[in-house]
Amino acid sequence: MASSNRPRFPSGLKLLNTAFGGWTALVFIFLYLPIALLVVYSFNSSRLNILWEGFTFRWYQDVWGHTRLMAALKNSLIIAAVTTVSSVVLGTVGAWLLHRYRYRFSRALQTLVAMPMIMPEIVMGVSFMIFFTTVSLQLGFTTVIIAHTTFSFPFVLVAVQARLQGLDPALEEAALDLGATPLKAFWLVIVPCLRPAIISGGLMAFTLSMDELIITVFTTSAVAPTLPVVVFGMAKVGLNPMLNALSTVFILSTIAFVLFTEHLRKLSQR
Repeated sequence: MASSNRPRFPSGLKLLNTAFGGWTALVFIFLYLPIALLVVYSFNSSRLNILWEGFTFRWYQDVWGHTRLMAALKNSLIIAAVTTVSSVVLGTVGAWLLHRYRYRFSRALQTLVAMPMIMPEIVMGVSFMIFFTTVSLQLGFTTVIIAHTTFSFPFVLVAVQARLQGLDPALEEAALDLGATPLKAFWLVIVPCLRPAIISGGLMAFTLSMDELIITVFTTSAVAPTLPVVVFGMAKVGLNPMLNALSTVFILSTIAFVLFTEHLRKLSQR
């Protein structure tokens, strides 16, 4: 009888693999079971949202009819869009300048740029509030966008820097030899090569801006509340089934957006 080609593992190793598999399953259950319950209870007709009483779409209708929530969502989308554009521009240009040119204090400069990524948000929020008050800048859309851009663009810069490390410097040299100006070589040659990093950094900046709460609380006003600020205020009052419905919409939107991005990535690789 021919011997099997499958590798044979000791029984102790099989037991270890089974234990790791079970632990992984428990971790996924711990992470995603609350989200699954949130989605299920978004269709619960009970206002207390504790016991299941029946199936309904009422809370989704109430979300779309809630003027304050819709206004806050509009504010968040505007702020996130402007933050993303400014973060992509600052992060891409900054990464290219740090990569292309050598400065005396370039290492210290990179450390300072990365500080917003690791600094506690409460510290940044208080710092921004003191700064805006000192320069007599009224809190609102402008201050929130400045604050969001400050902690978002380093993520774009890091992503672009990582892409630049694997970029062939001969590409720019060839473009310059063919008569392109440094600016045209950067725009027509370097930027297309950096597109995956720019897109990933931009998506990160958009997500961070949409999700930010602590810094926004210190830099916004009653005129420009964002969606996280309004949701946090509603959650402090008590359980509200509309928050379940709103969260479900965001979960489904995120899944659809990720699938669409993956589809675009596969198309770009063909």
